[in-house]
Amino acid sequence: MGGRADANVAFGDMRQLLLRLGFDERTRGDHFIFSREGVEEILNLQPRGGMAKPYQVRQVRNVILRYGMGVEDE
Repeated sequence: MGGRADANVAFGDMRQLLLRLGFDERTRGDHFIFSREGVEEILNLQPRGGMAKPYQVRQVRNVILRYGMGVEDE
């Protein structure tokens, strides 16, 4: 997934994905900051009109791929 699809990701969906992947969340104003033990990067995300910003979708995707993360089926 990439390109134009990056502009069509709901912020709430991306937030829930990060939480399911084990990231801790803290909020400062409209900034949602995600961190996880064993992950060097800290993800600082801000919604725009209920959607995730495309460059932040790419950042999240790159972290998921770099660390080989996945969500187990319930």
